Amino acid sequence: MNIFIIKTIKIRSYEVGLYFRDGEFRGLLSAGRHWIFDPLANVKVQVVSLREPWLVNDKLDVIVRSGAIKDRAVVLDLKDYERALVWIDCRFSHILPPGLFAYWMGLRDVKVEVIDARKVRFEHKDLNVIARSPLVDRVLDMATVEPHHVGVLFVDGEYIETLPPGRYAVWKNMAQVMFVQEDLREVMFDVAGQDIMTADKVSLRMNAVVTYRVVDPRQTVSVADDVRQSLYRDAQLALRAVVGARELDTFLTDKDGVASELSDSIRPRAKALGLELVAVGIRDVILPGEMKELMNKVTEAKKAAEANLITRREETAAMRSQANTAKLLADNPTLMRLRELEVLEKVAANANLKVVLGEKGLADRVVNLL
Repeated sequence: MNIFIIKTIKIRSYEVGLYFRDGEFRGLLSAGRHWIFDPLANVKVQVVSLREPWLVNDKLDVIVRSGAIKDRAVVLDLKDYERALVWIDCRFSHILPPGLFAYWMGLRDVKVEVIDARKVRFEHKDLNVIARSPLVDRVLDMATVEPHHVGVLFVDGEYIETLPPGRYAVWKNMAQVMFVQEDLREVMFDVAGQDIMTADKVSLRMNAVVTYRVVDPRQTVSVADDVRQSLYRDAQLALRAVVGARELDTFLTDKDGVASELSDSIRPRAKALGLELVAVGIRDVILPGEMKELMNKVTEAKKAAEANLITRREETAAMRSQANTAKLLADNPTLMRLRELEVLEKVAANANLKVVLGEKGLADRVVNLL
């Protein structure tokens, strides 16, 4: 026998041999030394390590159909709508797409979890671990809902659910998925630089402030492409209508009423957009230069008239008080004399005073008063 037509194959304890003759799979070779008669060189043995449990071979379908690895490997034939999670030695390894796969058992602890991807959103208790695995982005789209936000999930144009803050995943190539985040915190915008004409034909420029928050995320996403822009346009139109129905003086003296009416005008629209109107206010009102001068003159004239009126009222009150005092003194001579003595006392306090009493009996009356 010619020794050159005999092949020697050595397979270690952690290996297995895939035996092919004439391109056909013939079986497995276990650990040990094997002598193979191969005069035509048409025998091929692929030695694979069981330490790498994933069996990769271009003739895997033939090997599986032979039944040779039935009791030695985990075989997966994943349909188009199936995915598989592979755990090796209790550690997550990778995700399998549709196809035929085989994993050796025995040397390594291999566990496989088959998932139906027709439920587009992928939920798993170890999602955070799975999301950090290599090549996960080939089969999963990851999304994170930030704090104070919610995520609105649509699949094939149909609303599925509203998700709280957290990490989420959906299977790729299974459906048309739309995932939209909405901020639940209060949002404020300016309705700025509006040139509006009042009912009495005065043109003014003004700014309003609108504060709102999202209360129905599904409605917000579904009704308008940009709810902020929609609410802004409605606020513009409502502000023109409210101010245009008032004269300038009425507007300037009742800006709170204008803000309240503006709020009532746009609140129904905000509700239709899934929003809650928190506050509406008038921030700045800018008048044309000539109108400012005119208003300043009017204000100055009003203040001057008010000051003049106050002066006249004080003079009238003083004269009325003097008339009442004169009447009281005329009706009571004794009070008149006391008043005279008070005047004399004030004069005497500042200079020498000599009093000459010519009327008979007046001295006695003065003495009696003192």
